[in-house]
Amino acid sequence: MTDRLYYHGSFLHNFDAEVRSVLETPRPALILDRTAFYPTSGGQIHDTGWISQPDSESKFRVTEVVDTEDGHVVHYLETPLKDVHPGSRVRGEIDSARRRDHMQQHSAQHVLSAAFVRLFDMPTVSFHMAEDYCSIDLDTPSLTQSQIEAAERLTNEIILENRPVDIRFTSREEAAALGLRKLPPVERDQLRLIDIHDFDLTTCGGTHVAHTGQIGSVLLRKSEKVRHGYRVEFVAGLRAVATARRDFSTLSETAALFSANIYDVPQQARKSLDEIKLLHKQGEQAREDLAAAQAETLLAEVPERNGHKLVVRTFSNRDLNFLKLLAQRLTRQGASVALLASASPQPALVFAQSAGQPYDMAALLKQTLTKLGGRGGGSKDLAQGGAPNAEGLASALAKAAQALSA
Repeated sequence: MTDRLYYHGSFLHNFDAEVRSVLETPRPALILDRTAFYPTSGGQIHDTGWISQPDSESKFRVTEVVDTEDGHVVHYLETPLKDVHPGSRVRGEIDSARRRDHMQQHSAQHVLSAAFVRLFDMPTVSFHMAEDYCSIDLDTPSLTQSQIEAAERLTNEIILENRPVDIRFTSREEAAALGLRKLPPVERDQLRLIDIHDFDLTTCGGTHVAHTGQIGSVLLRKSEKVRHGYRVEFVAGLRAVATARRDFSTLSETAALFSANIYDVPQQARKSLDEIKLLHKQGEQAREDLAAAQAETLLAEVPERNGHKLVVRTFSNRDLNFLKLLAQRLTRQGASVALLASASPQPALVFAQSAGQPYDMAALLKQTLTKLGGRGGGSKDLAQGGAPNAEGLASALAKAAQALSA
């Protein structure tokens, strides 16, 4: 088994080790006798860093670190090391910025989870650390904004108190008597405990800060209902600073668009949405009026033949929805057949007839679109489709009209 140096201290960034195994497929990798690299586990993502050989300035990037079922830790490399074999000595170097971020996020999770338990008896059932955010899943049927803010406030108070965060090892029997927030279901001879002084005690194999003040701060970002409770997203430490800066920049830019203070953005956004809805409603009414007026004009321009009026029209700039609306208006105002097309914004065709007319609009449209290289469909009385380009639309409609007169 690999000796895990990070179990005893999260601030160890450099270490020496002996190579136990050299792996070449599917990616180059090393198994060492001891390591300070944390592998992905317990909701925390892995460390990265470098491995080098003695008396060499070359560093080889460690891109991923994973556990094996037999207790070893595999260090995957960006490129393979040359002249390295079992028994070789190497030096490991942890990416300290990434390690610090993970320590801040994971320690923040412990404080936050304890805060939800202390305040509202909401246990955490899972923890997830992504590259840009973290989340906990709470076992609770409901979660309010005031509860979220209260847990966030208590978490930051514990951080500001700079309480010690200790690591200790006990047997399972001893741990069960200590009142742990959560006892793991897996049977182990020895448990690693993370003790946030007078606030939280729980088992964990991850990397943590030495004092809560090193977390910096915690910002709760989002909550949502999930299958077994509620998921709360958060960021801590420098992530919280970067996220707050990004949020403020986004809000400031949005406020500038409204020529308003950032605190007035919600009110301005609601006002703009109301105006957009009103304009949309007015636009729809204008389309209805235009279609009605245009239908009346078109029907007045064509004579009635064979018991109906045939309207054939190609527009330069009408969308498919308007064509359908116009076709419906035309076919509802007496016996008529409408063959309509538009060149833009997207070449489209609509064929329609009044109820009781003898033609098959779907079949006629399919025949027309086959010649244009387009596709469409519909019913006997109303069919619609599109063409790849506007070339030949007018002549296609003329041929369709001739087919009806044949």
